[in-house]
Amino acid sequence: MGRLLEPVLAQSATAAAIVLFTVLVRLALHPLSRAAFRGATPVAGCLPVLLQLPVFFVMYHAFSSAEVGGKANELLGHRLFAAPLGSRWTEALGEGGLFGAQGLVFLGLFAAIAVVAAWSAVRGRRAAALAAEAAATAAAAAPKKAAAAKKAGAPKKAGAGAGAGAGVMAEVSAEQQEVMRKLGGVLPLLSFGTLITAAVVPLAAGLYLVTTTAWSVAERAWLQYRKERAQERSEQAGEQAAEQSVDGGVRSSL
Repeated sequence: MGRLLEPVLAQSATAAAIVLFTVLVRLALHPLSRAAFRGATPVAGCLPVLLQLPVFFVMYHAFSSAEVGGKANELLGHRLFAAPLGSRWTEALGEGGLFGAQGLVFLGLFAAIAVVAAWSAVRGRRAAALAAEAAATAAAAAPKKAAAAKKAGAPKKAGAGAGAGAGVMAEVSAEQQEVMRKLGGVLPLLSFGTLITAAVVPLAAGLYLVTTTAWSVAERAWLQYRKERAQERSEQAGEQAAEQSVDGGVRSSL
């Protein structure tokens, strides 16, 4: 890939090839990510991450080994602007300081990772808030459903059971809300842990991290958008069906 891009991007062609390669890996894993988003199986959520680990380790060793097959590793000479793809942040600081030619490349990488992490944190907090709100709504609706069932003529014993079930549901929902609130404050901050990893691995591995992280956040946002649109279309179809049913009833009575 780097050789194909070299006429256009010169020394940065290999860096662009790493980004392109990462995108191809994530495209191959997209069906698993979609299944994980839908909650098809508990294992589906772990598979996209686990299947990327071998790719990341290969990327790490390819740009940190001095020799490959008994020969000098030519990949270490490839660069992203002024920084070698096999260099680390500490090495860049030794070459020209924080704002040296290599240091600026790493600062740009860290800035990109921080933007993606902040986007992920905002979306994570929003998702946690929506989940807590949904749990609260379900807990508030449970007693009303129990009362409606009792008013409809349900047996006394069954009504008592429904009331007890509503109380249990409310209690569980309250616990779930507390857990969601705590997780909503902690989990989004884990996204910034990628900054620490990018600071200690070769620049090539850092490019892989920022690309795959950005893909994950964008992919989840897209899947959430499609889910909300599908729900809106379903609700609109239900409203139209109800209107047609009412219109049909009025016409038959006339």
